[in-house]
Amino acid sequence: MSQVKAFGATSAIAPLSALEIPRREVSAEDIELTILFCGVCHSDIHTVRNEWKFLPAIYPCVPGHEIVGRVSKVGSGVTRFKVGDIGAVGCMVDSCLSCESCSQGLEQYCDNGKTIFTYGMPDPCKTAPATYGGYAETIVVKDHFLVKVPPNLDPAHTAPLLCAGITLYSPLKHWKAGPGKKVGIIGLGGLGHMGIKFAHALGAHTVLFTTSSSKIEDGKRLGADEVVISKNEDEMKAHNNSFDLIVNTVAVSHNLDPYINLLRRDGTLVLVGAPAHPHPSPAVFGLIAGRKSLAGSSIGGIAETQEMLDFCSQNNIVADIELIPIQMINEAYERIVKSDVHYRFVIDISSLKD
Repeated sequence: MSQVKAFGATSAIAPLSALEIPRREVSAEDIELTILFCGVCHSDIHTVRNEWKFLPAIYPCVPGHEIVGRVSKVGSGVTRFKVGDIGAVGCMVDSCLSCESCSQGLEQYCDNGKTIFTYGMPDPCKTAPATYGGYAETIVVKDHFLVKVPPNLDPAHTAPLLCAGITLYSPLKHWKAGPGKKVGIIGLGGLGHMGIKFAHALGAHTVLFTTSSSKIEDGKRLGADEVVISKNEDEMKAHNNSFDLIVNTVAVSHNLDPYINLLRRDGTLVLVGAPAHPHPSPAVFGLIAGRKSLAGSSIGGIAETQEMLDFCSQNNIVADIELIPIQMINEAYERIVKSDVHYRFVIDISSLKD
């Protein structure tokens, strides 16, 4: 076991500060990654501040699940990676790997409930009270849960793909976004801007929903064919009964009925944003009338995450980021809460040396 530098919180009200955390030794199936960059997700804030009551925070809490780094050690049984490779870790570091879901590459939905998130869950290896994430110098993970970063992708801009990217790629692929389909993305934040890029690259007619007219120009720059101001009832009604798929990235509870009204028959509204408080229940008849579906989607499995990175490599897609030193993390959290980031903060982990 080794001690490494990290940043984390010691309580729900404490600012993030410098810590030392333990990392386990590399076993036969493990890889040690020296972390280069780590994205900052709104989930980090929810967890640190203990806002998700279904997943109580364990302190100290070291967040970070959008991790890109350089392989620094490999176990004797590892064949997919060698020292010096650039790899990435997303939201998971373990699962049972034997149930039906895991066998189908859906480790995030492990039937045995053994999905272990990168941070904030009891550590199955007993190295620490909880798993610790990517606001740290290194991380040790099972070979299965490390994915390869294609060489043409910038590592800093790639980091947010490990959560924001896959969270949007997975539902767009599952519900078959592509040519001939009309797809809406609600919200232009860390998740939403990736949804616009992916839906456009997949060939769908892509519509951004936003409350802010200041985001019209940027939405179109990112690939939206149209931008709808969701507070404008006339703009919304003009799209009634026309969408095959709408993906909702907003992490604040709000009325879903206006978006259900926009779905065509057999259309689907997919929730990927995870608010601290539930959305108001939608009107049942809005769903019944057109055999419409309200669904949810988590991240993607490991194979799909690799597929997503390869898709990004082929289509020159990365996240729009603001690169910050770790010492600015508390300021970054406050800006995220105010939706004041374009569109993902990424921590330069070399700043931990300071």
